[in-house]
Amino acid sequence: MEKQNLLLLADAYKYAHHKLYMPGTTKIYSYLESRGGIFDETVFFGLQYFLEHYLAGQAFTKVDLDQAEEILHGVFGRGDIFNRSIFEHILQTHGGHLPIRIKAVPEGMAIPVSNVLMTIENTDPKCYWLTNFLETLLMQVWYPSTVATLSRAVRKIVAQNFEETADDTSYENIDFVLNDFGFRGVSSVESAGIGGAAHLLNFRGSDTVYASQFAKRYYNTQQVYGLSVPATEHSIMTLLGEEGEAAILQHVFNAYPTGILSCVSDSYNIFNTVENYWGSQFKQQILERDGRLVIRPDSGDPVKTLLKVFDILFEKFEFHVNSKGYKVLPPQLRVIQGDGIDIDSIPIIYDALKKNKISGENLVLGMGGALLQKVNRDTQKFALKCSFAEINNQGVNVMKKPLEMNEHGDIIKSFKASKTGKLKLIKQDNQFKTVGMDQDGEDVLQTVFENGVLKKSHTFESIRDRARLLSPVYA
Repeated sequence: MEKQNLLLLADAYKYAHHKLYMPGTTKIYSYLESRGGIFDETVFFGLQYFLEHYLAGQAFTKVDLDQAEEILHGVFGRGDIFNRSIFEHILQTHGGHLPIRIKAVPEGMAIPVSNVLMTIENTDPKCYWLTNFLETLLMQVWYPSTVATLSRAVRKIVAQNFEETADDTSYENIDFVLNDFGFRGVSSVESAGIGGAAHLLNFRGSDTVYASQFAKRYYNTQQVYGLSVPATEHSIMTLLGEEGEAAILQHVFNAYPTGILSCVSDSYNIFNTVENYWGSQFKQQILERDGRLVIRPDSGDPVKTLLKVFDILFEKFEFHVNSKGYKVLPPQLRVIQGDGIDIDSIPIIYDALKKNKISGENLVLGMGGALLQKVNRDTQKFALKCSFAEINNQGVNVMKKPLEMNEHGDIIKSFKASKTGKLKLIKQDNQFKTVGMDQDGEDVLQTVFENGVLKKSHTFESIRDRARLLSPVYA
């Protein structure tokens, strides 16, 4: 992915801050946290990409500086906002290497909300402005972290259902229950790469091929983590019209006579297709096939559609009742639901299956925009705030503690109150806790970047292991 001009990757107002900080300021120390949100813990992931791709080594050149000066003069329409000399200082004194230090929790860790995840501070007193100048870019770690958190939350739901209704509850089996269908629904190729890779911390099913390449490029792995199977789409299934549907199904079978094959089956009437084609005309071929057919509904109410599809399949095919008392289709046959799948619908679907004594192992899931796009910075309430500064050689603990008016007109303390002082994250009585730097306890935060150098590099394997080991289901 092409590297952008770092000097243009900040909110416009930040270019004025070099003059707005109090005279005598030589240090700005800030921290990142997830202040709350939908989930009670946040999986930290993606920082290594931003550091390596945007900040490591010479972060900008004179050509970048010339371009930034031209653009920003146009942005502000005046010449006293963008200060070329402060960037020239970094070029001349540090060779374009950024004089900052970043500490962060190891990627893949699931940290309870309202704890420090990362700290950043300048190492050159003349570059006090640089710390929060980088906020705009580094804050974007919210996105892969939130996708990883969401995907992990789905994994907990799946694992719980499998514990209750399935015989094979192995980690490797559940790896392929939730599949990433989100590439077409995201706003950029970069989102597909980093968001898709975040999903691969928890599952291995993915149609976002670029996510595997992204993990290889930025997370030191030789393995391809996102795996997929041949699958049809409606452009294939509808070429011969409704009267030619059976011929299309036969051709699809002939094209891939072995292995897993997914076939969308709602081009006309999903229930007719399941009953009269899959359950009758092609039944013997399915049972004799060296592989597995995965039937995909793609419209209608997910719960009602799935229950009807399963009713037909259980009537047409011999099934067994597993050790937990739930019905399971023959191994040559499964169903995938990719329409209408999100964090809210999955438990509803599983509850409906469970009430009808249908094992969760009959169903795999696909999630698109709800996985990679329908999240934002407030999903986990990410914020980066200054908590410490040095002014005229004196350390100053900094914080905000706003009062706000609620919907009833009452003045209350805001959840946006920030932490103060230099911070570290410790593990005490098996619980994570944010404390001051001067308090006892080993800091979980590690120095990952200092003065232009990536100091700590994680492999994708190690990150997946951390995400797995901290799971309450598999701990």
